[in-house]
Amino acid sequence: MFKYLKNDLPASIVVFFVALPLCLGIAVASDAPPFAGLIAGVIGGILVGSISGSDVGVSGPAAGLAAIVLAAIASLGYEAFLVAVVLGGVIQIIFGILKFGIIGYYFPSSVIKGMLTGIGIIIILKQIPHFFGIDKDPEGNFVLFGKDSNVFMDIVSIPANIGLGSTLIAVIAIAILILWSNVLVHKHSIFKLIQGPLVAVVAGIIFFVFSQGTALNIAGTHLVEVPVPDSIDSFIGQFTFPDFSVISSTEVWITAFTIALVASLETLLCVEATDKLDPEKRVTPTNRELFAQGSGNIVSGLIGGIPITQVIVRSSANIQSGNKTKMSAIIHGLFLLISVIIIPKVLNMIPLSVLAAVLFIVGYKLAKPATFKAMWTAGWKQFVPFIATVLIIVFKDLLWGIGIGLVIGIMVTLYHSFKNSHFLHKEGEDIDDGKIKMTLAEEVTFFNKATILKELDALPKNTYLELDVKKTTYLDFDVIEILEDFAFKAKDRNITIKLISERGIVENPESFIDFFRLRPKLNEL
Repeated sequence: MFKYLKNDLPASIVVFFVALPLCLGIAVASDAPPFAGLIAGVIGGILVGSISGSDVGVSGPAAGLAAIVLAAIASLGYEAFLVAVVLGGVIQIIFGILKFGIIGYYFPSSVIKGMLTGIGIIIILKQIPHFFGIDKDPEGNFVLFGKDSNVFMDIVSIPANIGLGSTLIAVIAIAILILWSNVLVHKHSIFKLIQGPLVAVVAGIIFFVFSQGTALNIAGTHLVEVPVPDSIDSFIGQFTFPDFSVISSTEVWITAFTIALVASLETLLCVEATDKLDPEKRVTPTNRELFAQGSGNIVSGLIGGIPITQVIVRSSANIQSGNKTKMSAIIHGLFLLISVIIIPKVLNMIPLSVLAAVLFIVGYKLAKPATFKAMWTAGWKQFVPFIATVLIIVFKDLLWGIGIGLVIGIMVTLYHSFKNSHFLHKEGEDIDDGKIKMTLAEEVTFFNKATILKELDALPKNTYLELDVKKTTYLDFDVIEILEDFAFKAKDRNITIKLISERGIVENPESFIDFFRLRPKLNEL
């Protein structure tokens, strides 16, 4: 685990600076104490990172759960909500024991790529106000559209409310990041060890210190806000503990199951996505991941933290920073813990516009224009679920986007099944002798009824039909009934049917139903 520390340490620093404002922001969006988000980040890094079998995944509080957490806290109260978090972790462990981790593999690649791209676009959109120093609610606003305050309203108001100091240091930061990754990193190994985001953050702190009292001064609302305890007692006092007297409440159990289900689904989709992003193409053991996430949620709930999942933003930042093992995730958790205890005042000097510059790069790498071009080139069957997932994630919600993208993917598959001739191959047609040969696919289901019926009804009179089912291992009864009806009508149209199967050749079989009913017995022999 320490063999690749030269790669994992710089990556952990990048992930730390990405995770810090997200932990705080998600907690605020969930109406939980900011410290609860930091607890989840620390547990997700150290505990989940240690147990997980993923070398690239990073866990912590997730924006996709913010709405669920917000409603649960309002309904149950915070101490009762923590009981639901603990129980949710237990349920996740049960999911892992029951080997439910395979669920993530049933999501189409187009939906997963759409999820990554949609998240990348949201990251960019949501960081634009911070980049220009105009957002009055830093990292707490997770609404793209709304009556009172939303991201697009903030973007439109940029010219009238731009913060000069925040904008200037953000431009400097993004210049540092581009220069570092495109030029300096190729010049000397020192630039691989010392990462561009760290330099950008240090530059931001220096800028903040020297700009105080000037026209470029950055307001406190546009800086990272980490709780600053006065003593050990005040630090310990920030922890909240669950009230297990409500463990028999039906509402608590419903909330627990909801948290477990959504957190597990988000984790499994993230695992599928990060495994695709992993340059070494390693495969994460999904059942072990559910066990790790469940363990993390139990501990997080016991000490006052919000729910944990594996998260794509931090995971992708980890991969893009060149990590090699899960030590980067563990170390980032240690950095979160140490920073909160030792240097909270220093962290509170970091301009959010600098972190926005870091996240711009992360978002762009997730939502590259080349991805849209590749999906378009792949054909409409890939592009439609992809773009639907992207648009709904951006304009509605992550889970809505994934769900509707999956439904559209299934509908496209059904349409493909209905229209595609691979279920019914017409191998040859000789008009002169009236012979036509059809070969049924390996598996033919009721989805293919319409196509097969159309093909058979279109056969002209006096046709000699060779129906080849030698390679057909599954033939739905609905399709057999169609063949049965066709055999009856074929007599009136003077159509001869030659059935070719593994049992031999039968001309004008008396009953297709009886014939195929005997096939399983023959195959067993």
